[in-house]
Amino acid sequence: MALKKMKTVFMGTPAFAKVVLEGLCEVVDVVLVVSQPDAPVGRKKIMTPSEVKSFALEKGIEVFTPEKIKTDYARIFEIEPDIIITCAYGQIIPKAILDYPKYKAINVHASILPKYRGGAPIQRAIMNGEKETGITIMYMDEHMDSGNIISQKAIPIERKDTWGSLSTKLSELGRDLLIETLPSIFDGTNRSIPQNSDEITFGYIIKRDDEKIDFTKTAEEIYNQIRALSPSPGAFFTLNGTIFKVYEAKIENKTGQINRINNIYNDGIGIGTTDGEIVITKIKPEGKKTIAVRDYLNGIKKENILGVMCNEE
Repeated sequence: MALKKMKTVFMGTPAFAKVVLEGLCEVVDVVLVVSQPDAPVGRKKIMTPSEVKSFALEKGIEVFTPEKIKTDYARIFEIEPDIIITCAYGQIIPKAILDYPKYKAINVHASILPKYRGGAPIQRAIMNGEKETGITIMYMDEHMDSGNIISQKAIPIERKDTWGSLSTKLSELGRDLLIETLPSIFDGTNRSIPQNSDEITFGYIIKRDDEKIDFTKTAEEIYNQIRALSPSPGAFFTLNGTIFKVYEAKIENKTGQINRINNIYNDGIGIGTTDGEIVITKIKPEGKKTIAVRDYLNGIKKENILGVMCNEE
């Protein structure tokens, strides 16, 4: 079957989805890209297109950015696609759209479903200390990430993986698995299977409370939290009334007072946890640029932070 003739609507928004779209354009006819509307970015709140939209425009593909896909989807029907492929789009897609194409709608999801349904599967997997994750290609239905599984592939989560590094690996895996799976979707030979309801877990969207470091947790839990939120949005704590975003850290098996800066090293500050010490090595002080802690320490009097309690109101 000639995949290149298949009229495809792609729905996605962030860099993760852009990687998948890049590969998809090589094998099918992507006639329309649906993405989230432009959003304000940075301190100056400059309206900026999504990564997916920018790529589509560069390729000369029509882009549709409805505020609410739930009610504004007539353009998709006008295109008369053979298939709809979604990846990290960011809105709930109504059943009318999912059922419209001949080959239905499929999704590229960054977990081994039924584990980590939802909008933040990569972050939650790292945060929870999982040893592996992966990609699922699935048929879509009206519920969140609950459709039949078409194909899956797992990869290990490395000890030093962050949300950024793991996202890159999974986006490439998702691209390759999608391309590998598409022929079986079009020729009807795939053997999709229902998800096991007894194994469902959720990867809920990250909220502000998830970003604040609680030093009464274990060093391992805090280390995983920092990795899961790096490079964005960043875990944080407060020190002497200033918010510090944290992007890199390591664990030391030293004991000291919980929630207090107990040691200052050449490359970091050691803060006591329930079972040891988390050493913060890369930070972003409120209102300033990201900096290695070794450089930050060169610009302050160390006695001003040694022994200070963190997260004091």
